[in-house]
Amino acid sequence: MPLSPGTVAAVTGRAAGELGGFLERVRDQIAASDVAGFDETGFRVEGRLRWVHCARTGRYTLLMVHSRRGAEAMEAMGVLPSFAGTAVHDAWAPYDGYAAASHQLCCAHALRELQAVTDLTPPGQWCWAAQAAEALTEMQKLVSEAIADSQDAVDPGTLARLTALYRSAALIGASQTMARSGKLMKKHNALARRLLDRQDDYLLFTRDFRVPADNDLASYCTSCGGWRVRGLAGCSGRCGAGGFSVAGGSDTFPWCAGASGLAVGVAAA
Repeated sequence: MPLSPGTVAAVTGRAAGELGGFLERVRDQIAASDVAGFDETGFRVEGRLRWVHCARTGRYTLLMVHSRRGAEAMEAMGVLPSFAGTAVHDAWAPYDGYAAASHQLCCAHALRELQAVTDLTPPGQWCWAAQAAEALTEMQKLVSEAIADSQDAVDPGTLARLTALYRSAALIGASQTMARSGKLMKKHNALARRLLDRQDDYLLFTRDFRVPADNDLASYCTSCGGWRVRGLAGCSGRCGAGGFSVAGGSDTFPWCAGASGLAVGVAAA
């Protein structure tokens, strides 16, 4: 039987009200975990920019809509302030303010940045970014093979060789872009310097097999692949006073206009 958008929104609201403490449990479980992924992405609500924040483990996912992207929203979400495990995330600076956590910077984000540098290099010409990307990719394969073979660690000689390739490439990149002349060169220099300065954080996954090399799961939760916004109640805009649907429509909550933060928790069976 067809249901009106208003009826769906009302039923959703009543169902959410019966969950009693579930959201807090999801938040506490993620905050107490050894490893969690974090991500944030923007979308427009009634013509205004809002941010979807995600914190997740293999079992629990917490999503929050907030008007801000940085530390204010992270504090409101309530996970990172008490999180002492390993946080997997991109290079967005506010994450680094949480010193109690260890940090694994997302290699997938870095590989995309390195590919953008490689794409600007004339065909046939050696590129520092291509070497750094190849080293990162090979290290991920090395870890995957060690895990598949039930090994406790990767081969130290191979890791040392790949780490040297990674670091030498970043050093050359930093040197080649040292002049920082122009916006693009400044961007490339910042990337090379970050690969050097945050080497331990990019390569933590090679030392701790519990930690993934990338943040793809959390990124998926904040992408159009992991959620969709439904215009319920006949409201305009991508979200308005409508609903936010997670994981193909299994969990939906209403967006309340003017709210500073709104969250939904999901737990796997």
